[in-house]
Amino acid sequence: MPALAGVLVDVVWWLESCGDDEVDPDSAVKIMESVGGELLRLPSGQRERLVQALADLAEAEQDPARRDFLEAFPFAVGLVEDEES
Repeated sequence: MPALAGVLVDVVWWLESCGDDEVDPDSAVKIMESVGGELLRLPSGQRERLVQALADLAEAEQDPARRDFLEAFPFAVGLVEDEES
């Protein structure tokens, strides 16, 4: 799960950070919304495992920007109700 969670976050982070000349902004938003929607369809146990994997990755992350992104990701995609969860 940690490797999959890390790849997922990397893809979404890349989409968010791309310039308009790299990826069409509308396409990037559609992809990110699709990712979020699919994650919300996971059974609750799998969602909990994903949230824990993201927290573990954030704790081990050395890059402050990526750590912040990892910490905010579950809230941003609707996996948790507030950023403190």
